[in-house]
Amino acid sequence: MAVSGLLGTAVEFYDFLVYGTVAALVFGELFFPRADPAVGTIAAFGTFAAGYLARPLGGIVFGHFGDRIGRKSMMLLTMVLMGSGSFLIGLLPTYDAIGVWAPILLVALRVVQGIAIGGEWGGAMLMVVEHAEHAQGSRRGLWSSFTQLGAPLGSVLSAGVVTIVAGLPDDEFRSWGWRVPFLLSIVLLAVGLFVRLKVAESPLFAQVKRQPVDKPPIVEVLRRPKPVLLAACVGIGAFTAQSLLTSFMISYAVDEGYTRPQVLTAVTVASCVALVVLPAASALSDRVGRRPVVLAGAVASAALAFPVLALVDSGSPGLLILALALGHGVAQSTMYGPLGALLTEMFGTRVRYTGASLGYQAATLIGAGFSPLIAGSLLASYGGGSTPVSLLLCAGAAITAVTVWRLRETHTDALDSPAPTAPTLEGTPR
Repeated sequence: MAVSGLLGTAVEFYDFLVYGTVAALVFGELFFPRADPAVGTIAAFGTFAAGYLARPLGGIVFGHFGDRIGRKSMMLLTMVLMGSGSFLIGLLPTYDAIGVWAPILLVALRVVQGIAIGGEWGGAMLMVVEHAEHAQGSRRGLWSSFTQLGAPLGSVLSAGVVTIVAGLPDDEFRSWGWRVPFLLSIVLLAVGLFVRLKVAESPLFAQVKRQPVDKPPIVEVLRRPKPVLLAACVGIGAFTAQSLLTSFMISYAVDEGYTRPQVLTAVTVASCVALVVLPAASALSDRVGRRPVVLAGAVASAALAFPVLALVDSGSPGLLILALALGHGVAQSTMYGPLGALLTEMFGTRVRYTGASLGYQAATLIGAGFSPLIAGSLLASYGGGSTPVSLLLCAGAAITAVTVWRLRETHTDALDSPAPTAPTLEGTPR
């Protein structure tokens, strides 16, 4: 089950993150060629944000059917949508071929990707956590980390593939090389479907499925919105750091004079560090609690924000690797690792897919969807300098720190409650 969650989310995050990587490199000139370079980059990240805007919708739609029909069927459907969307992006004509229809179709496919991944995380995470609860509930954090590992593993895969094709001569990369990572998604889709078809339905969901349901899950969740709001706020720091130190950093570092292979190598190394730190932080949260681990990651992210960007601005490829390894591989992963278990523990089984997905995707929309767009706009307005990026990192980390400080600890709570939880503030009843 854990392997299914890992492979499935890795495939889908590969599809989603490869867009951000390629958008940072060439989408501005291929799909928005009449804009000046700065505006073209902002427009490319605008389509990046469009995918994040669609993610809460995916969380609601797939959460509804996942809480009504089952987790497994929704996982399969989201994977098909994501893989198909990525493959079609690889076939898209550019602006020179079909004019304004090129960016329109790009945005449409990006929205499909956003809807798909909006439903993916909740289904994959719940299948792993609910199976783990059925077997050995005290290690939910560790087992949930297998699904969380899909993000850095997908980043390693996407950065690795793009690094290979980015080594082509510029004209070949612009004409056909950028398409290769998207077209390869059809192979990953086949692998992911093969693994997921063998997975059994969540045992906790099977228990509550037989119970009568009065209201749609989204109504039940929004009737008591505080857990969703808390879930969204606690995840903002991790997603702000993830977006600024991966997709946005590729564009920023290239503008600072680094070569594409140097930047992609740094992103790959940072993601490899995350593959170690993330499960370690998640396992630690099973012992000491979710709150102290996430809080430690948020404090580290804020403390490292200005030093990390100073290392990037140094112009040294070695220091660039160190910067991303610290900021993304260590600090961001410490925040992100326990997040899956924490969010699933905030909702009852009957509405868990909807509630956890909506909170998680709202966090991605705010933290990751708009951060590159805001950072790019600020850099263009103020003539460069890394201060706006550092301040955005600090702001995201501060929101997470304040929220998690107010949460009550949940790592010892049972998951088999059929009802949504009460507000989970420290010092209040659950």
